[in-house]
Amino acid sequence: MSNERVEKLFDDAASLYREAIEELERGKMRDAAEKAWGAIVRATNALILARTGVEIEGSRGTSKNFIDLMKVDGEISRRLRNRYFTRESSLHGHCFYMGLYDPEVEREIWETNLYIEDARKLVAHCQSQNAIL
Repeated sequence: MSNERVEKLFDDAASLYREAIEELERGKMRDAAEKAWGAIVRATNALILARTGVEIEGSRGTSKNFIDLMKVDGEISRRLRNRYFTRESSLHGHCFYMGLYDPEVEREIWETNLYIEDARKLVAHCQSQNAIL
């Protein structure tokens, strides 16, 4: 695992989050939702890399590897599972692909930064224990 690579993924997540907020402020909900979802994927990929040493290319393997990680780490499951899968459905599926704007979508976009922060905290906790699965 490369700490530099983990940090780059988190930096990419933060950048996508900022872009999501810019799109939201322009009234472009679909684009904002997809950028927020991308930020969540990048933060999750950083967490997976930090915990397992596995780097995910693109987003195809993220959910599978995230599920595998949650099977062995209940704290990750407890803190991130519902938010990850809710946003996959609402931001990526319903909003971006189908153009459906659930009343919660805007809040979920704004709160993407909280997901990124929690993923960072889980990485820091892992690193402080020097544990790789």
